[in-house]
Amino acid sequence: MENKKIKLTISGKPKKTIKSFTSSKSQESRSLIIKKTQNKFVKKGASFRSNKPIFAPKIQTNTNDFERRKLAEQRATKRLKDEGIKKDKKLKIGSKKREVKLTVSRALSDEIEARERSLASVKRAREKENKHQNKDQTKDNLKPIKRDINIPEAITVRELANRMAEQSSNVIKYLFGMGVTVTINQTLAADTAEFLVKEFGHNPIREEKAEEIIQKIKASRTENLKNRPPIVTVMGHVDHGKTSVLDVLRSANVVSGEFGGITQHIGAYQIENKSNKITFIDTPGHAAFTEMRARGSKLTDVVVLVVAADDGVKPQTIESIKHAKAANVPIVVAINKCDLPEADPQKIKNQLLEYELIAEDLSGDTLMVEISAKKKLNLDKLIEAIVLQSEILDLKTDFDSKATGVVLESKIDVGRGPVATIIVTTGTLKKGDYFVSGLKWGKVRAIINDKGKNISEALPSTPVEILGINGASKAGDDFIVLESEKEAKTLSENRAQEKKDGKNPLTFATQESAFTDKSSKELNMIIKSDVHGSSEAIKNAINQIKHEEVKPKIILADIGMITETDVTLAKASNAVLIAFNVKPSKEAKKLAENENIKISSYNIIYEVLDYIKQRMSGLLAPDITEIIIGTAQILEIFKVSGAGKVAGSKVMDGEILSSSDVRIIRDGTIIFTGKIGSIFREKNQVKQVASGQECGITVKDYIDFKKNDTIEAFSVKSEERSI
Repeated sequence: MENKKIKLTISGKPKKTIKSFTSSKSQESRSLIIKKTQNKFVKKGASFRSNKPIFAPKIQTNTNDFERRKLAEQRATKRLKDEGIKKDKKLKIGSKKREVKLTVSRALSDEIEARERSLASVKRAREKENKHQNKDQTKDNLKPIKRDINIPEAITVRELANRMAEQSSNVIKYLFGMGVTVTINQTLAADTAEFLVKEFGHNPIREEKAEEIIQKIKASRTENLKNRPPIVTVMGHVDHGKTSVLDVLRSANVVSGEFGGITQHIGAYQIENKSNKITFIDTPGHAAFTEMRARGSKLTDVVVLVVAADDGVKPQTIESIKHAKAANVPIVVAINKCDLPEADPQKIKNQLLEYELIAEDLSGDTLMVEISAKKKLNLDKLIEAIVLQSEILDLKTDFDSKATGVVLESKIDVGRGPVATIIVTTGTLKKGDYFVSGLKWGKVRAIINDKGKNISEALPSTPVEILGINGASKAGDDFIVLESEKEAKTLSENRAQEKKDGKNPLTFATQESAFTDKSSKELNMIIKSDVHGSSEAIKNAINQIKHEEVKPKIILADIGMITETDVTLAKASNAVLIAFNVKPSKEAKKLAENENIKISSYNIIYEVLDYIKQRMSGLLAPDITEIIIGTAQILEIFKVSGAGKVAGSKVMDGEILSSSDVRIIRDGTIIFTGKIGSIFREKNQVKQVASGQECGITVKDYIDFKKNDTIEAFSVKSEERSI
């Protein structure tokens, strides 16, 4: 009978029975082929002829199931050793189906856990392999991305790198390779930034300048034009009655509120006469307020030139005429104080002929009105002349667009914060509008008219106070309403950056330069005023003070009350501290007392200038004059107990006083300068010795007298100098 082979596999499941199966090599299973051979109880050469299974049905024998399993395990182990098969607990990676032919004991052991762990490791390995493959593919497929980079007028290295999606270190390295050393926060010019963007393979786009954006905003107006009230600036010499005329027109007494009776601020008012609204701007007449007058003339539609009939044309009158003509603004002449006996209006008209202002009665085209503010004479005619002139100009503007205006004045109010006085020139200003003014920006939180009332909106040609600005703007700055807070803030920052990066020379000294030593003497000053216009006027007036030996240096000129910081800076820089129309805070006052620093407070600009000249004069070296009183020649030298060496001398010229300063001259050379100790005459101490007399002279701290030395007595006269 043919020998039969029975293939047995042991399942991984812990079962007590053994099943027979045939395994295919295509499945790559490690099968155990157990050949039915003759056991120790069967003779060699005998073969199985029965078709029955090797293991007969369970019968009652002495050998139990455990013994049979053990016997099968031993036979399988021996067979594996004979065929040289080595066991490997690690599973083969990459096989789609894995089966491990295990013995019964392995099936009942921890090998199952090892098999499960091997499957997990295969999975992790496969994922890792796929990850590396995908990474390599991604790297190979990467291409440089070309971006559009917006370039402002100035940009930091960090910001430029961020916009290009490059590392800041790469940008710094590139610049360093070009011989330029920069830091991450260094500001780059637009041209440099544009070059770098091109070098890094991107497309540079130059941003518009802040001023260009503002000009576009101003130009974007509708055609819905309406008539607006005229803006009239009142100009003239100091004390010619400009403010008095306005007082009468608006029925208010402003002059009494001005220190010294002179206007030191720009005031703006709006009056209504016979349904005609007119906006008036009152400018100071003092010479120091030139900038204010110039600012008023540029803003105005009509200039009212006030000339006192008893005083005539003065320097500031001429200056006002020049400002008006430079701005190409028509002039209406108001000849004031015509009620006085010494008034001569015709004289005024003749004087104005020199400046090409010809009255109508002299066949000219300049409107001239003879008025009296005190007697309220012909003020209605003045109003009519202004209205007539404005009708000729045909003043129209857009009421519906975003508002624009000009800052007349700015200040810091203790209770309200920064306040800006503006005149709306175009559009309608509303509460809640976002705006930019110079380098500052803000949101309109309150609108206050010239009568002190809160209003919700301001029409063109209306003077108002604005609250909500983030700092004190400068007088003369523009005022532009924008769409959003972001736009206003960005535009303000761009302006500040452009100014910072500009090459404009500094007008005033910086705080750092105040501490540098220079050969020439300087008077350091810190000036705090109530409004920007006053600060500007004081600075301009100080700059007019010229001297070869002493120079004024303005360390700080700002608005608002004097603070502890100002006192500390004044101490550190040895500066004089000037308060104009402001008071120091309690803390600053206490600190100034402790540090022995004087705070000079003034209300009139004349007094400020006088004080500065006085302090500058104190720094001038006094004029020293030397007067020779007398000379004496040493004839003999004596030693006197208690007095030391005494020079026996004869007064050759003048007289010798005991209080005189003396020089010891030997062979034409001054060898000592000091004071006389005492003078003896016939053993008596005297106060003076006249010419031709002999005496004994002692000199303090000097005993090295020699014969024929000359003693020259002199006095020094010191005379203070002033600027």
